[in-house]
Amino acid sequence: MSTHFPPLPRDIGTVNWIGLWTLYQREVHRFIKVYTQTIAAPVVTTLLFYAVFALALGGVVRMAGSVPFLVFLGPGLIVMAMAQNAFANTSSSVVISKVQGNIVDVLMPPLSPLEMAVAFVGGGVTRGLLVGVVTGAAIWSFVPLGFHSPAFILFHGFMASMMLAQLGMIGGIWSEKFDHIAAFTNFVVTPLTFLSGTFYSVDRLPPAFWWLAHFNPFFYMIDGFRYGFIGQSDGTLAIGVAVMLGINAALAVLLLRMLSTGYKLKA
Repeated sequence: MSTHFPPLPRDIGTVNWIGLWTLYQREVHRFIKVYTQTIAAPVVTTLLFYAVFALALGGVVRMAGSVPFLVFLGPGLIVMAMAQNAFANTSSSVVISKVQGNIVDVLMPPLSPLEMAVAFVGGGVTRGLLVGVVTGAAIWSFVPLGFHSPAFILFHGFMASMMLAQLGMIGGIWSEKFDHIAAFTNFVVTPLTFLSGTFYSVDRLPPAFWWLAHFNPFFYMIDGFRYGFIGQSDGTLAIGVAVMLGINAALAVLLLRMLSTGYKLKA
């Protein structure tokens, strides 16, 4: 007679690697399945921005510091597309799950707040970096961009995507419906992006607005990323690195706090 033993519980260990990887894969597959909307569309939008500025100049070679304006503009548009798409990935994922009522599918598995944050934010960072690579290649076909400091390009590209992915997840948790996340995008993310020096050098601003721009964390992500390409910056590079590290750390603490307390996630 055979003896049947009940199944033993799986020993997950300190980190639930299987759960973390599965959730990360889900987040990546979400935007890969609709790549025309999540990857191709941002590239087209960025190229339209670039074309508008190029046509507005009418063939006049204008300078931003010591580099042509169109060369100055390219890196800013690339990192803007990266940041916006990293934000969109995490915010839409959380809000849709809450509205549809299937957020429980993420909360019930044995995943710690840190593991959930890493998986969601990792998906947003992946989308941001992928959009950055494709957008950069598209812009480079029109105006060759140099590589003054690849380290600054990689650091600020990654940290910018992480910052907006965390901000998107925080906004998604706070939002109760699509109107809320739309307001968060329109009144927080978009103004900070457009007033960060993407389309202009902040050194040309009046003193009061110059100081205001330097309190905008989006300025440092764009300034450092642009420096990696053209070797020219409007701010202090060391301060930019410190701001990016500090902002990401602060957002991580806030995000983990929201996840650990179940803020607007658990009834």
